[in-house]
Parts: sequence; structure tokens; C-alpha cells
Amino acid sequence: MKKKDQALIFELSREGRRGASLPENDVPEVDVEDLWPDDYVRTKEPELPEVSELQLVRHYTALSKRNFGVDSGFYPLGSCTMKYNPKINEVIARMPGLAHLHPYQPESQVQGALQLMHELQESLAAITGMKEVTLQSAAGAHGEWSGLMIIRSFHESNGDYNRTKVIVPDSAHGTNPASASVAGFDPVTVKTDERGLVDMDHLREVTGEDTAALMLTNPNTLGLFEEDIVEMAEIVHSAGGKLYYDGANSNAILGKATAGDMGFDVIHLNLHKTFTGPHGGGGPGSGPVGVKAELVPFLPRPLLVKEDGQYKWDYDRPSSIGRIKPFYGNYGINVRAYAYIRSMGPEGLHQVSEDAVLNANYLRKRLERYYDIPYPQYCKHEFVLSAKRQKKLGVRALDIAKRLLDYGIHPPTIYFPLNVEECMMIEPTETEAKETLDEFADAMITIAKEAEEDPNLVLEAPYETVISRLDETKAARKPVLTYQEQ
Repeated sequence: MKKKDQALIFELSREGRRGASLPENDVPEVDVEDLWPDDYVRTKEPELPEVSELQLVRHYTALSKRNFGVDSGFYPLGSCTMKYNPKINEVIARMPGLAHLHPYQPESQVQGALQLMHELQESLAAITGMKEVTLQSAAGAHGEWSGLMIIRSFHESNGDYNRTKVIVPDSAHGTNPASASVAGFDPVTVKTDERGLVDMDHLREVTGEDTAALMLTNPNTLGLFEEDIVEMAEIVHSAGGKLYYDGANSNAILGKATAGDMGFDVIHLNLHKTFTGPHGGGGPGSGPVGVKAELVPFLPRPLLVKEDGQYKWDYDRPSSIGRIKPFYGNYGINVRAYAYIRSMGPEGLHQVSEDAVLNANYLRKRLERYYDIPYPQYCKHEFVLSAKRQKKLGVRALDIAKRLLDYGIHPPTIYFPLNVEECMMIEPTETEAKETLDEFADAMITIAKEAEEDPNLVLEAPYETVISRLDETKAARKPVLTYQEQ
């Protein structure tokens, strides 16, 4: 830890200092031992620092500056779509008429909120080419599981209990096989061919009477659009299976193509990615699920419907997979997504994809002389490069990621997907200016040259962060969560 950061709040503590002025306690004292078991009764005062209000404010302000976010710097985290979250969405989501609602209010009192959700459902159905959408799912992986449970219920309703396998490409999101397993299926991996796309011969080989579904991330995590998508749908449907579309990478196809037109039966979307809901710090998320007409009966209940000009919750759904989340989804994120879609309009969403694809291809082209590009064709919203060339010099993708921190840039995703050696997955999104892209490209090029001329400079990075390089395995398995005196 750097010397300038050593004066932490515990070192500033002096007896008698107070950071707050509280009124005298007017609650009658009681014997806490009569209220709580002995194990829960504190026997000594908590060891908290005694500091002034100003010192406390400065302490937490300093901590906030150490946190990295999309509002403070470039965040090219591949497959995460860390795009700028428009502040107007935040203002709208905090409007009292939306933010102060309670989920137990009767339908008659929240018709405006229900209308917003219903119109969002209709918008997402149009964007994805689906018949109906539910907003219940709390996040992307939750949406995956929900969609697979819908597929499972569909097969079982037809007495088809032998469909136990879900085909997942090796270029899919890592949650796909996990979601399939949690939904009670056996995941089956299908290979990637030399183009970086699904190996069609292998797909035919693994598809059969036991196939419940194919889960496809499209564009895939290599940033490539699956060219044989229509043929894939024909293969799986001919075998009696369903097609599940992982829509986490939808930023690349908004206004250009729909999962429905490609032949998919189910899709989930990540509102906290494509539709600008903030998703730092692990949440909150939102993963709406859309389905074709024959799967509508199996959607989670209740389903929001409009009857006779009124919006209501439909609980009378005997084939439903049931409620999958308390209440009706992450409403605040849904409001943000609604505001984004309405403010952008069809033309704006169309432009989003064009700019996202343009930005990714610009970066790919700038970096192709300095890093290995395993799939050199035009990419979509993201692309992967390999640090194999640097690895021969003793510098790995992890080292490059650490060195990027010294340039004030958040590293891209590394070592994923697993089928690319020393992989770095880069997604600039559409919201970044050319100057920011050039700043990132220049930093990556400089690091590539450093790896050639002075590998140790990269291997010992970062130098400019509050804490230097950690033992990440030890930090994950044995984290220090309490104050340690220097």
C-alpha cells in the first residue's frame, strides 16, 4: 500500500471525537438479557474509530474515488456490455409515482405502473420477434433457467420425458451449461469450427430424440454472428427440440434481426446490459423471457395482461411453471429500460447496433498488428484477441490486464471463452467516442511493445493503483475483511 494512503480512518481516531450529534435516548432502558440469548448480547463497546464528521466524509469520499465505474472510465469488459447508463433514466426511475409504489397495492391504484410494464413487454416482444414476454426474471442466468423450465414443461405436457439433453456450444456464455444442469438437463457440448462458428457436422451428430433444446449465444462470445442459424433451427426442430436464444449479446442486432425470425422459440434479454440498467456491484439485474405462441401457456404466473382497457395480473394459468420471483420483477430496472426504449425509438436502437459493431471492428483493426486475432473476419459488438505472441515473451493476458490499470482503463474480460488461448475479449459498446477507443488502442499497443522491450515492466504491474498486484487465489480463498493495523 502506498505511503499516502496509510493514514486510514483508524489511524485518525482520537478519543472523544464524534462524527454525529444524536438526541438523548428517550426510550426506557430494559434488560437486554430478557430479550436476546446471551450469545447475541454485546459485552463490550464496538471497536469503532472516533473521528469528526469532516474526517468521516473525507474517508468515504476517498474510498468512492477508488471504485472504478463506467462513469469514471472506459470499461471494455467483453460480453458484459458496460455501456453508459443515461442519467435521464435514473431521474425517471426515481419519480415518486414510480419509486414509491408498493407491490401489495391493489391493481386499481397502480394502473399507470402496470401500463408501463405491459408496454415494455410489448416492446420487447417486438424487438425479439416473440409472442409474449414476462418481466419476472431477476437476471440473465435466472432468465436462462426460466426459459429452460418452460421448454421442459412443454415437452412434459406432450408426454415427452426422454428429452434430457441441452446442446450448448463451447463458445456460449458460461452460465448456459450451468442453467441447463440446474433445470434438470444434461448439457452436451457442440464444437466450434475453424470459422469460430458452430460445427454443423458435430451439431447433427449430437442432435437426436433425446434433445430438449439448443442453447445458442448469438452473436457468440467470439463476437461472431452464426451464419448457419437457419440450418441449425431446421436440424433441432426436425428432431423435436426447441431453440433457446441467449440474448445477452443483443446489443449487436437491435433493429437488424430478431430471434423469432431466426427460428428461436425462447429468448432472454439482459435489461441491465442492452437496455442500460446499471449492473455494477453484482446487481440489480433483469432478465425478461420471451416465447413463441405455443409456449405462452407455460410462462411464469402471474402474467400481466390487458382486458377491457384495464391492466391486471392473470393467475389462472394451469400450465405455468409457477412464480419464479417474489412480486413481479426488478421494477426499477424495468422502468429504466422502458425510458431507454422510448427515448431511442426504432431508429435509435438501429443506430445502437451499427455504432457498437463499428466501434468493435475499429479496435480489432487497430490491434491486429500487435496481437494475434484468431478469427480475423468482421466481428459484431465484440471481438477476441490472443496474447499467445506475448506469452512467448513471458507476458500473459493477466499481466496485460494488470498493466492496463496503470493507464486508467478497466481490463477487458480475460481467459474467456475457453477455446481461445490467452484470450482477451473486448467490447467497446456504442457509447464510447473515437478518442476513448484510440486511448485504449494506444495503451494496448504500448503494452505490446513493453512486453517485447522490457517484460518485467508488465509482469510487475500495476504501479499506479492503491494496492499493487495481489495473490488473487489467496485473496479469493482467504480474504481479509477486517481492519489490520499497519
